Parts: sequence; C-alpha cells; structure tokens
Amino acid sequence: MTVVWLVDRQFDSKGLVRLTYATEDGERVHTKELAEQRLVTGDGVTAGRDVDEDALGEASAEDVERFAVEASRMAVEHDLDDTV
Repeated sequence: MTVVWLVDRQFDSKGLVRLTYATEDGERVHTKELAEQRLVTGDGVTAGRDVDEDALGEASAEDVERFAVEASRMAVEHDLDDTV
C-alpha cells in the first residue's frame, strides 16, 4: 500500500467531483470520482488514503511540482483520516 494525499478537487456540471490524490513526490496519482451529493451526505473527503500500487498512475509533467507541494503540505497538517 502507498500513502497518497488530496491535492485537487474538480467539480463538473453533472454533479460529479473528481478527487486527485498524489504521493508526496507528486509523481504518482490516484483519482476517485463521486457524486457531489456524497460530499454532503457521506463521511466526507479524507486528507489521505492508502492505495494499492496498481491503482496509481503517473502525474503529468506540468502537475508534478504542484502536486508535490500540496501533498507535502497535507501530510504535515493532517492525519490520513482527517476530513477536509
């Protein structure tokens, strides 16, 4: 398992939210889509997650630095299961 941290949220016009989690070096990412309504009625979004290696993709070159900064900040400021 690999620890990843929330680095981006994108909302679309269809009521979906795309959550992007990244490793602290910003090079590997895990994305998850859920209905916007689940943010209101569910347990919320956690600061981090443990994911299987095979569930990780590579971040685009232009996102690596931004993701690394944000993932490192989240790791310092939050526990994995903190709701953010």
